Amino acid sequence: MVDVLVLDVNETLSDLEPMRERFAAAGLPRHNLDDWFASTLRDGFALTAAGAYAEFRTVAADVLTAQLAAAGIEPAEDTIGGVLSGMTQLSLHPDVEPGLRRLHEAGLRIITLTNGAAAMSERMFTDGGIMPLLEHRLDVGTPQRWKPHPDAYRYAADVCGVPVDRMALVAVHPWDIDGARRAGLQGYYLDRRRTPYPKAFSEPDLVAPDLAGLADALQDRRK
Repeated sequence: MVDVLVLDVNETLSDLEPMRERFAAAGLPRHNLDDWFASTLRDGFALTAAGAYAEFRTVAADVLTAQLAAAGIEPAEDTIGGVLSGMTQLSLHPDVEPGLRRLHEAGLRIITLTNGAAAMSERMFTDGGIMPLLEHRLDVGTPQRWKPHPDAYRYAADVCGVPVDRMALVAVHPWDIDGARRAGLQGYYLDRRRTPYPKAFSEPDLVAPDLAGLADALQDRRK
């Protein structure tokens, strides 16, 4: 069993769907959200692979600028800010608060580790009632390596003062699970979208549909 759960934030805890309205308000198709988020991750990963670093907002703004220009829309700062500010206005998935409360009551330490800025989720965690359950809220700004680079997970282990094999990464992203597993953590995959897990990645140690299901699975392990 592990001592610390390391929670991814974007999509794992937060519901990004309201961001589609921000894209529509900027004159872009609502489905551009998916390409924007995937492209932001791609470029962040590429910088990390090259030994460089840029903050999530910088990369996200660059991708959005390209999308606006391709659509013939002036990439004004107000337009870009209007879209990106939506990341600070998101809500938790409904299962997050009750699921995390059960995991906390079971004695697990809980932290977050995001490729975005930790401050972006402060309002969401406060409004969602989970801030008291979180021991640390971390981002990759200190190691300056985006997940899934091993330095990001090792940084979380150093902050918590535990070896990596006493931690488990919880995420909806297979690339995050794979990175954590390769860094020595366990990987708990939340299959919110009921999609096949890629065969190219390291298999997760647990698969659950949501955090309530994860709490059930871990409770069964402890029996």
